[in-house]
Amino acid sequence: MRYLRILCSLLVVLFCCQVNAQELNATVQVNTLNLAQRDQTVFATLETSMQEFLNTTKWTDQEFREEERIDCSLVFVVTEFEGDRFKGNFQISASRPVFNSAYVTPLFNYKDNDIDFQYVQNAPLFYNDNRFDSNLISLLSFYAYTIIALDADSYALKGGQKFHAEAQNIVNLAQGGSGASGWRPSDGLISRFRLNDDILSDTYKEYREVMYLYHRKGMDTFSGDQKLAKTVIKNHILKLKTLQARRPNSLVQRVFFDAKADEIASIFSGGPPVDIKELVETLQNLSPNQSSNWRKIKV
Repeated sequence: MRYLRILCSLLVVLFCCQVNAQELNATVQVNTLNLAQRDQTVFATLETSMQEFLNTTKWTDQEFREEERIDCSLVFVVTEFEGDRFKGNFQISASRPVFNSAYVTPLFNYKDNDIDFQYVQNAPLFYNDNRFDSNLISLLSFYAYTIIALDADSYALKGGQKFHAEAQNIVNLAQGGSGASGWRPSDGLISRFRLNDDILSDTYKEYREVMYLYHRKGMDTFSGDQKLAKTVIKNHILKLKTLQARRPNSLVQRVFFDAKADEIASIFSGGPPVDIKELVETLQNLSPNQSSNWRKIKV
């Protein structure tokens, strides 16, 4: 009887852990190949701290099952290191599963070149939504909320609104508390401020519309009529022409194609044929830097 009670207790604990899993399934890598640094201890500790912070912080009030956690990765390439000061770049990516499929579709593939923070080895990292604590915490929290928001945007139109707003709150707090670049309107056309502000702005509303329609009405229907799914995806990509006419070469447009270019080329290079002449011409105009991918598409 005692054994049975212990077993039942363990099953309850395991069930609760499964039901109440955190939102992110993040992998972090700290790359120091650019440094002539023999002692790697602090970098290994930083890598572990960053990964645990992303994976153990409860970012939302929603309940995620283990299999619902959002797969993402962050590579921190360190270019300068002195004392407790780190500089370099983040490469952030995220994906989500496609319904009725083993395939995962990329949502976000973004490089942030303005990474500059202080980190004391073994110092704990905690997120507080009411204050700025450190640039490292703000950086990680900003991208955590951005990833969660984009994932939600792919399931419902503007489904990630409140998470983009959380990211905006981090931007606002960092403007007052951090001297690092990337948080202010004056920090250039490619920055954390610009990324968040553009996503939330109606000026770029087609980006979020296409994020939803491309994934939910297109990718998630591939297990059924593939030709129809390809047609739907094509038609929704063409909606970005309106954005291009209003704001040519916008950041969010580049963000979209940095994540989706390989996938789009793959979708339209095989399978049931659809009329893609207009699509190819439009893609060349919308994202000419991805022309090597567009050449793979056969008209």
